Amino acid sequence: MEPIRIRRVRTPAPRVNTRDLAARDLGPRVLDGCCVEAERADRVGYCLQGLRNALPEHLQPHLTAVIDHLQITSHLLRDLADKSQVHLSQVPVMIDYLNVILPCLCRTLRDIMGYYEDKYRSKEHRWRTMYHEMSNELPGTTLPARFVMYNQYLASLNYMLTRDPNFDVNAMEALRIRILQLRDARKIDPPSPIRTDLIRRDTALDFWKQETDSHWAEAIFTHPLPSRREFRKRGNYRSDAFGPLDRMGHLDPFPDDVTILVKRTFENDRVSIIIFLRHYDQLPFMLVRTRTPSGEPWVSIRSIDALTIERESTSVLYLTYWNPVEKRRKAWASLAFLTWEELVLFYCTFVGLRNEWVRTLDPREFIIRKEKRLFQAQIVEDEVEHYLAVVEDFHTKGRRLHVMTRDGQLRNCPVWTAFIPPDPPEDWLIHKAPHRVWLRNLQVYSFCDEYRPHRQRRGKFGHFQIRFAHATATTRFKQLFNPISDPSVEDASEERDDGEDDYTPSEE
Repeated sequence: MEPIRIRRVRTPAPRVNTRDLAARDLGPRVLDGCCVEAERADRVGYCLQGLRNALPEHLQPHLTAVIDHLQITSHLLRDLADKSQVHLSQVPVMIDYLNVILPCLCRTLRDIMGYYEDKYRSKEHRWRTMYHEMSNELPGTTLPARFVMYNQYLASLNYMLTRDPNFDVNAMEALRIRILQLRDARKIDPPSPIRTDLIRRDTALDFWKQETDSHWAEAIFTHPLPSRREFRKRGNYRSDAFGPLDRMGHLDPFPDDVTILVKRTFENDRVSIIIFLRHYDQLPFMLVRTRTPSGEPWVSIRSIDALTIERESTSVLYLTYWNPVEKRRKAWASLAFLTWEELVLFYCTFVGLRNEWVRTLDPREFIIRKEKRLFQAQIVEDEVEHYLAVVEDFHTKGRRLHVMTRDGQLRNCPVWTAFIPPDPPEDWLIHKAPHRVWLRNLQVYSFCDEYRPHRQRRGKFGHFQIRFAHATATTRFKQLFNPISDPSVEDASEERDDGEDDYTPSEE
């Protein structure tokens, strides 16, 4: 494995083109429309929950499906608005397609509320009338199926906006035609014609080509957590954005060449964080979005090298920036996590991204507060020496493996982490040789592109190998998990991969 390097590519910033100027006019209108309908979908879903509670049990499943789809609709609309702020120059590409669905969705939500608020009917009669009359508006499309159609269309819009290779223009066209049929049945005026100069359907869509090599940060939150240690006492802390904030859509658009690395939502989507990468200089940025009580979205964007991170309470991470006028650090955002695992992953992701850019590092940034170190030793991975630590969280008592760089400018920068099972079985750790242990079912999260966890997999079951620089460290590590057992090397011949030697002195 090559030593970890700082990536710095300085090239002139791209010029703002005419499409950027168009986006400045279209952006606020588009984002406001998405957020308004997301708020409406939330209110309708809340009302339908009360209606469901008054219905007999045999009538509830279809209404439950509508409520569940409404939650997805709200999430997709806000997700589209959040990502539009990052890909603002792409808004003109999707604006005509968005105008196909928003009036139709708005009419559907208003119709549902019309049935719900009909006090002349019983609640059961309201639901029956709503379901049958709205299901008959477009033959073959029941009320739950209508929201499935809406959500598939919104997901396709998301792919279009971010130029995702999974975008299927044919599938989107089929959904668009179906929605137009529903608009016609509801006597909704037809939308503006699609501007074909902005998107070509008759080609391979070179517009959507992008690099296949993904950034390490894109994979951090894509897999289910191996364990979930929830914070029991969260106190009065909550997620928030402190700004300075601007109305969504009023920030200057970014260039086309950006990639969203991480998106996390908090407080039932009241606050969201997006980490994205600007390609031309590889500089990461963070966008925080919050909602006012009336549902208006406000945002702030800062480059990640201008921010610092710290764990201030049990479950909250604070992001701060330097205010040159007041000459002190000020809070930019607070993020309250439900689980210790997610807090750790976000913290390490932030530090890993920031330390690729910042030369002067504060050693305290590498340490997550309210954790204690149980073990530390030197290990060797692909002939590169690192430090391995076992740390334990004070509140959840969760333990994890944490590997840091040993030398160089980024000394102590996180390389990877892995969460130890709450109650690891006796055979979770296999003492393969004086300098080696194998760990079963270890899910490793890597925080740099140069590190490849698969290179440490061994045996037919893919156990993860840790190679210590000193045999005494191997023994101490094993005793941390099996303090009573004999520290001698175990007979693990049944775990051997065919033809692989357990240990040779020349390798150490």
